Amino acid sequence: MLKRVFVAPDPGRVRLRFASRAVIGIGLAVALCGLVGHSLVAAITGGLAALLALFTVTDTTVRQQAVTTALLPVAGLPVLAVAAVLHDLPVARDLVFLAVMGAGVYARRWGPRGHALGVFAFMTFFAAQFLHTEVSRLPELYAAVLLSLAVSSAVRFGLWCYERRLPTVAVPTAPEGRGLARVSTRQAVQATLGGAFALGLGQVLSDQRWYWAVGATWWVFVNTTSRGETLVRGFRRVLGTVIGIAAGFLVAIPLEGAGAPTAAIVAVCVFGIFYTAAVSYSWMMFFVTVMVGVLYGVLGVLNASLLWLRVAETAVGALGAVLAVLVVLPVTTHAVTDAWIRKALRCVHGCTAEAAERLAGSLSADPGPRVAELEVLLGRVRLSLAPLVHPLSPLKARKTRARQVLALLDDCVREVRGLASIAADPAASHDARLSAACSRVEEAVEELLRQESREERGAVRAGVQSGAAVDHPALAHLHGLERALADLATPLHSPPRAPIAA
Repeated sequence: MLKRVFVAPDPGRVRLRFASRAVIGIGLAVALCGLVGHSLVAAITGGLAALLALFTVTDTTVRQQAVTTALLPVAGLPVLAVAAVLHDLPVARDLVFLAVMGAGVYARRWGPRGHALGVFAFMTFFAAQFLHTEVSRLPELYAAVLLSLAVSSAVRFGLWCYERRLPTVAVPTAPEGRGLARVSTRQAVQATLGGAFALGLGQVLSDQRWYWAVGATWWVFVNTTSRGETLVRGFRRVLGTVIGIAAGFLVAIPLEGAGAPTAAIVAVCVFGIFYTAAVSYSWMMFFVTVMVGVLYGVLGVLNASLLWLRVAETAVGALGAVLAVLVVLPVTTHAVTDAWIRKALRCVHGCTAEAAERLAGSLSADPGPRVAELEVLLGRVRLSLAPLVHPLSPLKARKTRARQVLALLDDCVREVRGLASIAADPAASHDARLSAACSRVEEAVEELLRQESREERGAVRAGVQSGAAVDHPALAHLHGLERALADLATPLHSPPRAPIAA
């Protein structure tokens, strides 16, 4: 897992900049809260608001990101007030917490903005339980949240807005239907019922720290769409928490809340959370767990029993999520994966069409943004196939198929990327063979999407294999793309649980 985190590709050093900016933005927000005289609880609340704003707002453009960030207080501050008012009314508090949880998951139907606002609302209620927020503290907490959001926004959109120099990439939306066929609706029901299970059992374990179980259920559902993804994420959350608790015994407890060392470790943890989030959920949870441990130390309540309770509550929350996705309106891994693969194939079609127009002399055609979109879609395919390629997966035939699909999609991305780089060259000359090859690629994609018969697949494969000698670099990429698409027909159109024929 360490190799995956520190050797994983980081094109443009985006992950490094993402994590470094987070440390600066959150650090300045907390420091300014301290300078204006806010209490420790208010500074922690403000720091959490800054962290969520920098972490969860992922709209396509900088302008949309700024609008979503400005809307975060609209979603969070009323929830904070309700949580404070219901602090001493446990039944009403629990029901509202579950309602906020369900609404937060349901909000994903509105894309990245709905997702960010849902996360902010839920975490605001969660933070109120963590910090035992009372009504008398609301004015100070409101001021700290607004100040921290302003500071982190100044860093993100002013001091270091590296996104302005990056190509705009469309954020893919999850496959959706209507009513209970809609993934966000099903997950909202699952999260609410799973959260209710975690809340009840979590309160049996502790009537003071039960909210960790609900929080674990919530975060297991974030960025997942199928039951397989949720199962893997639950396992990784527990694993990361256990490793983090072990580190807490070595780091958090000996610190005993000392100021400067605690600040340094929190900064390291913030960097680790942002740097590892895209490549390893387990390591992200490790850093979250260590950070929470040292914050408990600052609050003066940290001890070994509290750390072990955190493990138990996390396990309960993960169990609630697992039971919910297995029993309540399950969304199968195969259905979600098939939908993401279809999106990726349509994107290949679009990339090829744009490249063909560019090679034919059109200056307005640009395959670059579609290539970036394709790479994002491949990431979603990887996420949806993660349960099948996991080392502990017992489904050998499906694991083999999943690995073959990923390898062939990697080939597609590589060939499309090469084709786009050649098309961007002003010296690239028009060749009639390029137009013909582009047409064949588009036809191959359409055949895959139509789920052709075995006889038709054989005809397509034979046509691809009988291509002439390649003496043009763009043509080489197109023929490679043809081969990859032809080979995809076998794993995509054979029964999911059957072995793949040679």
